[in-house]
Amino acid sequence: MGVYVSLEMGKYNLWYHKWAGGDKFDEYNVKEKSQTRCVLATDTGYTRADGGNNKYICLFFARGCCPYGQDCSYLHRLPPKESKLPDAARDVFGREKFSNYRDDMGGVGSFLRQNRTLYVGRLNESVRGGKEGEMEDMILRHFEEFGEVEKIRVLHGRGVAFVTYISELQAQFAKEAMMHQSLDHDEVLNVRWATEDPNPTSKEEELARLKRVGEEGIAKRLPPELVRHIRQLDDLEGLNDGLVGEGSDDEDGAPPAKRARIEAAPAPLKSVAGAAATKEKPNALGSLADYGSDDEE
Repeated sequence: MGVYVSLEMGKYNLWYHKWAGGDKFDEYNVKEKSQTRCVLATDTGYTRADGGNNKYICLFFARGCCPYGQDCSYLHRLPPKESKLPDAARDVFGREKFSNYRDDMGGVGSFLRQNRTLYVGRLNESVRGGKEGEMEDMILRHFEEFGEVEKIRVLHGRGVAFVTYISELQAQFAKEAMMHQSLDHDEVLNVRWATEDPNPTSKEEELARLKRVGEEGIAKRLPPELVRHIRQLDDLEGLNDGLVGEGSDDEDGAPPAKRARIEAAPAPLKSVAGAAATKEKPNALGSLADYGSDDEE
């Protein structure tokens, strides 16, 4: 299901933004260098969006070819790493995301995953020197212009690198800004979204990072006074384990409610049954006093 527009090269689905049949034009396989490039030092400036409610960046500004300049209705600046968009289902340019990535890992991306890593292909390693880390330094010098880079991994001999940003929004900006650009040589970069790292260590680190970011976000929104009252209620109900010497007079620091539950354990079943058989019943009947236990002799 979709809306199709028939062209000579096939049909283009306007709903899924994909070609169906025919010889399609693949922008990610183009090996012609882009004629424009975003230079933040000279291209950044105020536009009509600064006085309005538009929080999205101009896509053509990121590519270095916005024809409207100060009259543009989108922002002409690099998104700060702490910035948040009004709609998480859109990218930094206001384009709608999809549930799944494209087969070639290009396009806008998916709203089901926070992707901060870019795949950078077609690196020219034939002219690099023999110094260790030279390729990493060159990639960092070009990509850190569009945001703070967390790490870079280069697959030497394959002409491929993976660039991870601190901010997902800056990664989205850098993907469009560095597409079809060159580094220090005449290569034409192929920049796409990176697939999920199958390394278990990387998955654990990403999960821990998302958990830390979530906890920090919740802590910022909750007032300290509310947190203190919640802690006091939990202490009264015995829901907190407590700290040593805090809210308890016990030497081991256990909360009173928790320690009361531990110490109030029922007596052994054997002793209860023995007391009922040897003491309570003979005293009640009187005539059976001669059947006492051996302990009374």
